[in-house]
Amino acid sequence: MITHNDNVNLLPGVGPKRLDALHEIGIFTIEDLLTYFPFRYEDLGERIPSETLDGEKVTFKGVVSSPAIVTRFGKKNQTRFGLLIEHENVRVTFFNQPWVAQNITVGEEVAVYGTYNAAKASMTGMKMINASIDALDPIYPATKKITAKTIRHLIELAWAEVRGNMPTLVPKKIREKYRLLDRNAEIENMHFPSDMLSAKLARRSAAFEEFFIFQMRLQLLKLADQNFSGEEINYDIAAIHKFEMGLPFKLTAAQKKVIAEILKDQKRPIHMNRLLQGDVGSGKTVVAATAMYAAITAGMQAAIMAPTEILAQQHAINLTQLFENADINLRIELLTSGLKASARRQIIEDLESGEIDILVGTHALLQPDVMFHHLGLAVIDEQHRFGVNQRAALRENGVNPDILAMTATPIPRTLSITAYGEMDISVIDQLPNGRKTIQTKRLSHNQLDSAMHFVKQQVDSGAQAYIVTPLIEESEALDVQNATAMYEFIKLTYPEYRIGLLHGRLSNDEKKQLMADFKANDIQILVATTVIEVGVDVPNATVMVILDADRFGLAQLHQLRGRVGRGERQSYTILVADPKTDYGTARLDAMVETTNGFILAQRDLELRGSGDILGTKQSGIPEFVVGDPVKDLTMMEIAQQEAITVVSKEGWDNLPENHDLVDYLSRTMAHYRYFD
Repeated sequence: MITHNDNVNLLPGVGPKRLDALHEIGIFTIEDLLTYFPFRYEDLGERIPSETLDGEKVTFKGVVSSPAIVTRFGKKNQTRFGLLIEHENVRVTFFNQPWVAQNITVGEEVAVYGTYNAAKASMTGMKMINASIDALDPIYPATKKITAKTIRHLIELAWAEVRGNMPTLVPKKIREKYRLLDRNAEIENMHFPSDMLSAKLARRSAAFEEFFIFQMRLQLLKLADQNFSGEEINYDIAAIHKFEMGLPFKLTAAQKKVIAEILKDQKRPIHMNRLLQGDVGSGKTVVAATAMYAAITAGMQAAIMAPTEILAQQHAINLTQLFENADINLRIELLTSGLKASARRQIIEDLESGEIDILVGTHALLQPDVMFHHLGLAVIDEQHRFGVNQRAALRENGVNPDILAMTATPIPRTLSITAYGEMDISVIDQLPNGRKTIQTKRLSHNQLDSAMHFVKQQVDSGAQAYIVTPLIEESEALDVQNATAMYEFIKLTYPEYRIGLLHGRLSNDEKKQLMADFKANDIQILVATTVIEVGVDVPNATVMVILDADRFGLAQLHQLRGRVGRGERQSYTILVADPKTDYGTARLDAMVETTNGFILAQRDLELRGSGDILGTKQSGIPEFVVGDPVKDLTMMEIAQQEAITVVSKEGWDNLPENHDLVDYLSRTMAHYRYFD
């Protein structure tokens, strides 16, 4: 007897080729096959011509009024016959399905599904169906290697074997609380619904089950993470307060709140896994610096990893300035791939001996020979740019140091409970005092002169400007501005200004020198690609012109806008574009309407849709098969709370009502890191 755990190749008709095709769409077991749900249903409900609109797909049932005639032309053919429906005769045509003629007999009743042409009283047939068939026909995602019809046939074979014997994953109390179907009824009504109401109820149950299982996995990852006992960081709270008092600015209430949350975690002998999120310019660096300082006062080391060398260099500079007046004489070093071998060797030696307090770097921190003397805290900036295994490698360096991940990409509620459900989250929801709202305007390409005239006014008043383009050099494929051509144009047009050109193909030393010159106001206008998206902090820059702005994503546009508005002057962002799609227009409209990163993030999510998170992809939200976490946010939140409730009961994994759930999770989570 076949069970739900058996390999799908036990079904008749599944040979090596078909098995490969099934594997490509994620079907390995009978259970995988039965949870490969249809993405929509075709309504096969019977209708009559007088009640059918032109172009509608319908089912007509009637008596065959004329014999089927197959006409061939070249390699193609068509089959025609008459169908009498009540008192109206409809001409039915099937293209390239000559076998249909074998099932057509004058005087017999048949049912045909197809597209109705009201003007010609004709139907283009799609398929012959059983006259007593159910009203809904499930449509499955298919590939070139395996058709939806084959998938449907295999599901029928599998369901005949295991019907009524599928384990139910959502505990009974939760199903009763939210009026959900058990798994057997859910699967049956997803694949073989008697009507649309049955299909909707099944889909609701399947969506909740999908969300619930996902949230259970996140909770188990969180529990597994907490099983990695961390070190209690016995920091000097008086030294921390003194450090805060010596800062050249006052911390906001939001910064104080999240610092308290982080310090509380650091004091616990349990590994910290916290995400710090805040909008562009909200002051995350000083929060991270305080947490690092706490580790150092306890005799430990700290590290901060950034995705780009520019951002790493910026962190090294900022941290040096922040710790200038600290009581402890700190040694901060920068480790990047561009270092000379001798300098790198010295840093690694001093790091292992404990002479370095804070190590700042890029992926170079993850090299096997980079060993800390006593790493207490690892900070990961712009954490969505690092994969799961990269973050793990940093965490495993030392005695399981605390992890503080930071992102300046605001995360809407939908994403935070899916992508980061296993992390504790701190939010800085307040900008520093005195910051002026950046004014954003959208112009077309024929108004570029106007934008440049405004740039000239700002530069003449002593300010600086960025001009960002999507490409470095000309591309025949895309009609976009490019940094090189724009740089040459501005040099010719404004010879009185010093112009810089910054892009990813420059050497690290060249990039570093350019940014230093721009920060010192030795360059007034910086033409750049998105290499300046994060980490560039020049308070005197007041204008950001983004060319072909519709080519950028919303999050990227918001990050770019965050490069200005960092000083006391009023700042501006000018989006230059002629969007050719509604999606492009919607992004630009959203940028003009609000500077709130959280609102933009939610809008971005609604516009873009979803991605994968429990694997190694870290941007976007998981690809759910049935549920939509954007539209079904309330259901996702309920699933999260129920998952938390389940795992919070002592011995939950030994309770009889959770037996099937535990069995399923142990089978399906073995390949996730930190859970086996």
